[in-house]
Amino acid sequence: MKRLIASTALVLATTAGSLQAAGHSVSACLITKTDTNPFFVKMKEGATAKAEELGIELKTFAGRVDGDHETQVQAIETCIADGAKGILITASDTSSIVSAVSQARDAGILVIALDTPLEPIDAADATFATDNFLAGELIGRWAAGKLGDDAANARIAMLDLAVSQPSVGVLRDQGFLTGFGIDVKDPNRWGDEDDPRIVGNDVTAGNEEGGRRAMENLLAQDPMINVVYTINEPAAAGAYEALRAIGRENDVLIVSVDGGCPGVQNVADGVIGATSQQYPLLMASLGIEAIKTWADDGVKPEPTAGKDFFDTGVALVTNEPVEGVESISVEEGMNLCWG
Repeated sequence: MKRLIASTALVLATTAGSLQAAGHSVSACLITKTDTNPFFVKMKEGATAKAEELGIELKTFAGRVDGDHETQVQAIETCIADGAKGILITASDTSSIVSAVSQARDAGILVIALDTPLEPIDAADATFATDNFLAGELIGRWAAGKLGDDAANARIAMLDLAVSQPSVGVLRDQGFLTGFGIDVKDPNRWGDEDDPRIVGNDVTAGNEEGGRRAMENLLAQDPMINVVYTINEPAAAGAYEALRAIGRENDVLIVSVDGGCPGVQNVADGVIGATSQQYPLLMASLGIEAIKTWADDGVKPEPTAGKDFFDTGVALVTNEPVEGVESISVEEGMNLCWG
């Protein structure tokens, strides 16, 4: 275990209380995909604030990049060895992480997936997340409505997350295509669609550099792309830069998911046409509360009625509403961003 803790891949910070602090009988871990994506930064802030409020010792871990699965496995092993009562995790590889999660649960640790459901979803004790399929569906419906009759001739670029196809990426991708009116074939994977409007899929690692590179690759296949789906707002920002480099930033619809404050500002600035807003601060704070309840009373959280996860909400943010697609304004989105 010392080798794992010393690994340079492991990013660890104790953010609530010290290891020796008196009165901390409950400890918890937060494991995110990265510590640079603003979404996960805010998730960490939410968990930290709630842990301090409830007197929980919180350790946080993050991968070097989105997709750094091995670091997350190492973090789970560290949390088990440290006797944590609960783990909150946004998994990079939602199926491969299940073995490590099972070890944690066997050790009596409550494991809650945040934002990204595990595969299968019941591999975790609970999931607190946006309805990611609905988030994708909202931006798909908005894009189709915005194009009107021209949606029948759209040229769509799909900027996804990772080749491992984690659940969050699949749900958003398939939701978008469904909302746009495209047959998704197998809803459990992306890329098998045969609709001629789809130019292709590329992966972004959920960051700006990856978004720019993926957009450049797809523009090389078809320079007349006019709709761009992006897994998140950093990827959308990168796609916009690639389009701006060829003078096409004003005639392409970009849609995304997250609804973070920078992303909502990009909607205001015309970089993104619409984004589906989710609430990471809420996810994380509810997760910490659930760990405290588990530690005190042995009670696990319940899912939202009719769903297999606890739904933390989603809202479409745009300044160009489309009839039949419920949305909120940029001003409202700014007031709510990060949750």
